[in-house]
Amino acid sequence: MKVSIIGAAGLVGSCTAFALQTGRVVREIALLDVNAEAAGGQALDLAHGSPLVADQIIHAGGYEHVTDSDLVCITAGLRRKPDESRLDLVNRNVDLFLGILDEIRRVGYRRDAIVLVVSNPVDVLTFLAAERLDLPNSQVLGLGTQLDTIRFRSLIATALGAAPTQVSALILGEHGDSMVPIWSSATAAGLPLEKYPGWSPHLANELFTRTKGSGAEVIKKKGGAGFAVGIAIQEVIESIALDRRRVLPVSTVQQGCYGIRDVALSVPTIVGRTGAVDRMEIELWPKELQGLRKSGQVLRETIDTVLARVAART
Repeated sequence: MKVSIIGAAGLVGSCTAFALQTGRVVREIALLDVNAEAAGGQALDLAHGSPLVADQIIHAGGYEHVTDSDLVCITAGLRRKPDESRLDLVNRNVDLFLGILDEIRRVGYRRDAIVLVVSNPVDVLTFLAAERLDLPNSQVLGLGTQLDTIRFRSLIATALGAAPTQVSALILGEHGDSMVPIWSSATAAGLPLEKYPGWSPHLANELFTRTKGSGAEVIKKKGGAGFAVGIAIQEVIESIALDRRRVLPVSTVQQGCYGIRDVALSVPTIVGRTGAVDRMEIELWPKELQGLRKSGQVLRETIDTVLARVAART
């Protein structure tokens, strides 16, 4: 599989490239960035490590790499400020993102290509990508709450002293303020959380609050997320490359799942070689379902505002 990373010189893009290299699944990685010299440096650095990792082809270049890529990962974008919500990024990032989509359309792309949007606000930009690119909606994915989910699991594991790989929990909806924790199916070591020693409703509220603020916390301490988001992206890309059909909380345009339509947000999604193979309506508590639908309404309002703004400028 060939993966092109747009925005590869940045923290997220470079960590994604490194995660894909160490994963040893992707055969070819192309690094694209407006800062061509920095992208070339990242490619050189990765290539220097390749003798001890995998027999991969590492490129640095322009949009010409998109034309024969199996997957295009868009990580380019302006960083979120510590006190700024992801949705506040809309006006600052939409113009940049639309320019990237125009370049992708200009050079052309494979009809079976998958586009993975990572740039924030990811749900809004995923919807725009699905609207602008001549691809089935199933082939346009956003990272969605995949990162929130692994942060959530990490925090639960730390609080309980449990092994992180034995914690199963989901965040669905918006990758942002209206995200929804799915406590109804959360487990640790196969046990429902309420049966795990040390669990309490107060701890649950504390952990979800910290999960929502994790992005801002990382930005404040080190300038931006890199390692965890790279790992989150790697899991999605490798599920596609190997047709693993893993159920992941990625963002796609919904057409009826949980009664939600015409908005991109995260629901349990079977991810395989063709992208979003299917969506799963797992049973939710009524308050979780209500929260998920509310998240869709919040995002729909933002999308309407963005589309009106774009139309007014064209």
